[in-house]
Amino acid sequence: MSGRRTIDINCDCGESFGNWPMGADDEIMPLITTANVACGFHGGDPQVMRKTVALAAENGVAVGAHPGLPDLAGFGRRKMDITPDDAYAMVVYQVGALTAFLGARGMTLHHVKPHGALYGMLHDQEEVAAAVADAIRDTCPEPLLYWPAPVAMHALPRAARKRGIEVVGEVYFDLGYSDEAKLIVERKKTAKDLDDVARRLRRFIAEGVVESLSGKAIPLEAETICVHGDGPNSVDIARTVNAVLAEEGVTTAAWQARTDGGRQRASA
Repeated sequence: MSGRRTIDINCDCGESFGNWPMGADDEIMPLITTANVACGFHGGDPQVMRKTVALAAENGVAVGAHPGLPDLAGFGRRKMDITPDDAYAMVVYQVGALTAFLGARGMTLHHVKPHGALYGMLHDQEEVAAAVADAIRDTCPEPLLYWPAPVAMHALPRAARKRGIEVVGEVYFDLGYSDEAKLIVERKKTAKDLDDVARRLRRFIAEGVVESLSGKAIPLEAETICVHGDGPNSVDIARTVNAVLAEEGVTTAAWQARTDGGRQRASA
């Protein structure tokens, strides 16, 4: 992000279900600018969604939908054989539910960010990706997709752009990258070295690159930093990210709409 002085911070939230807690939403919400809220399929339930939207409102955090596959037991991470019609209906259903909770608070939907196995399918399943892009276009007043950078690599961002949906690239400092700029996703979250998180973030701010696990510098265009809320030291990671950004003179703000109907980063 060399030369840019404002960035968004997003986190997956609202993934608890009934009596089963997930993440540290109360602690993480003051440290982010956008929340990706689960919509009841992989996590969340009506009460959790309602409370998460209220918590976001109290902290001035923009809310996006985090739709997944209908798999509470597997947290939406198990593969399913679904048709494009299935994918369209699932996303419309989940986005619609969250939009209703937002409307009850006088808020609007900010973006959509797919979860887990659904996200994985949208890398290369062109027909399913087209259906999900249609669902985003049809349910969002100002369609916006959050997706890991580099966004041109995958089917959903390509389909989204064809439909006039803006794609906001994400960068991660609590996950590793391969030499091909692919995220290395952990099945079981581990604590991260905070000094390493800070060092990698500072290099991204100064040079616009991320480091692969082998040490390769990978140029990356990203407008938002994703921090995970369910790792052993997730809150400390979020605090570290905020501290480094402040030290480097980078402000944080959600991606905001322009008056001409387009979108841009919030100015400092």
